[in-house]
Amino acid sequence: MPKMSGAQALLESLEQQKVDTIFGILGGAILPVYDALSNNKKIRHILARHEQCAAHEAEGYARASGRVGVCMATSGPGATNLVTGIANAYMDSSPIIALTGQIPTCGVNSSYMIGRDAFQEADILGITTAITKYNYQPQTVMEIPQMVTNAFYIATTGRPGPVLIDLPKNVQLNIAEIKFTNKPNIRSYKLPQSPNPIKINQAAELLTKSQRPIILAGGGVITAGASDEIVQMSDLLMAPVTTTFMGKGAFPENHPLSLGSIGMHGNPTANRLISEADVLLAVGTRFSDRATTNLDTFAQDAKKIQIDIDAAEINKNIEVDISLIADAKETLKMLLAATSKKLQKGEGKTWTKRVKEAKEQLSPMLKDNPRDMTPKALLSELRKLLPQNGIITTEVGQNQMWSALYLQALQPRTFISSGGLGTMGFGFPAAIGAKVACPNRPVVDIAGDGSFIMSEQELACSITEDIPVIVIVLNNSVLGMVAQWQRTLYDRRYSAINLGKTPDFVKLAEAYGAQGIRTESIDKFKKAIKTAINSKITTVIDVPINPEIDVVPFVPPGYGLPQQRGDY
Repeated sequence: MPKMSGAQALLESLEQQKVDTIFGILGGAILPVYDALSNNKKIRHILARHEQCAAHEAEGYARASGRVGVCMATSGPGATNLVTGIANAYMDSSPIIALTGQIPTCGVNSSYMIGRDAFQEADILGITTAITKYNYQPQTVMEIPQMVTNAFYIATTGRPGPVLIDLPKNVQLNIAEIKFTNKPNIRSYKLPQSPNPIKINQAAELLTKSQRPIILAGGGVITAGASDEIVQMSDLLMAPVTTTFMGKGAFPENHPLSLGSIGMHGNPTANRLISEADVLLAVGTRFSDRATTNLDTFAQDAKKIQIDIDAAEINKNIEVDISLIADAKETLKMLLAATSKKLQKGEGKTWTKRVKEAKEQLSPMLKDNPRDMTPKALLSELRKLLPQNGIITTEVGQNQMWSALYLQALQPRTFISSGGLGTMGFGFPAAIGAKVACPNRPVVDIAGDGSFIMSEQELACSITEDIPVIVIVLNNSVLGMVAQWQRTLYDRRYSAINLGKTPDFVKLAEAYGAQGIRTESIDKFKKAIKTAINSKITTVIDVPINPEIDVVPFVPPGYGLPQQRGDY
């Protein structure tokens, strides 16, 4: 068995997991790992400018590639700065590994022991217990390889999510003979079994008899790689498909049976037709409040079939008629086979006609004058200029909802945003991570000025590390979504939403060595996009827009999804 330090054992274990990139910021308690990393030729380290952004970069990497993203920070404030990024990954079921330094478990001076409030000590295990699938703290060097193997297995299996490994400094420094393993060893961690054949048959029977089926695809479809099966099921049943916000991209939005996304700021056609369905096939979704808007009235006339790998999501928010707790791809394959045996050819034509009518009636709500400088027109032009596999990330706020409504996602893993936690500042670092994972594809962050300001320092990372991405700042000089709520629900009593004209985003970009462009017409916007796509450095495109533009449709909290046009 080879003899090495804990830091070297960690890096060797990461290599065995095929890790090629770590996003992080160093500090005293993690220095031994960084010292070992200085001689490592297989793992690229990307120096973030804030630990929260390192976690977002790791998540962007994971969601664009389907591989595990890795981030690293020192103890104390370094570790606690990772927390928001870890929580975001937990809410959105993203597989990341967070590595943190920790003060020594023991030392020559007894004051340097965990639990004695030493310099930069924080109980990161306790802090992250509720926002990780699991967390570890090795007490000896020999434990490290098994912990790393277990961590990657937990992060990537079942419902994916973050795992944290907290590394005491003395464990990083100590030397021992190391036995490496790629075999997980975890007590009481059991994955869901294959789908129940009886329930598969029951679900197939229900779908076969349905006159107005709708498929609701969530983020779990993308995670499971089940998008092809969703398309096949839709074609078989002639069933329209709507997605949750996290499921955007699971079904090509240029498909004739695509309804777009559903919910508070959902596509009006999707919101309307979900109330007319008689059977709802929900795959990989937790029926969040932003999708359902009102649990009591959501698809209340429909029989519901729920497929989810996480048993905790079954009947948590919505009572369902048939539940299948298993991998979405495997389950859909079995369901396709069972349904195709029972289905009579030619069924579904009446429902297809109704879907077409609803689209024709409601789609004008999503269109605008193509010459106006509105989010609708801008994002429509962006879609035309981006290749189908171009990756979109978004910040959080109006920019996010405009992107969901007006920018079609055509392939899985091409639309990346903060769903469950709604973390402002997510989009830009996520774009950096996505670009590292997919260097040959254009990556565009749709931003608002308020959200971009929260992580603009990562321009230094993108320039220094040669990671060229595009940022489109829809600049209305206010915290737009909050302003819309105050305008709509608080009788225009505006409070703490005015951002003013600071900063000048063109000068800001140039100060970091990036390219800055301001556009004030559609033609100049199109030219800027083409320039940015062909550029070898990060480009920030500042697009001034009217602060009075709202995101519509808008379903206020607690209201049910609209059932007629006048409800919007």
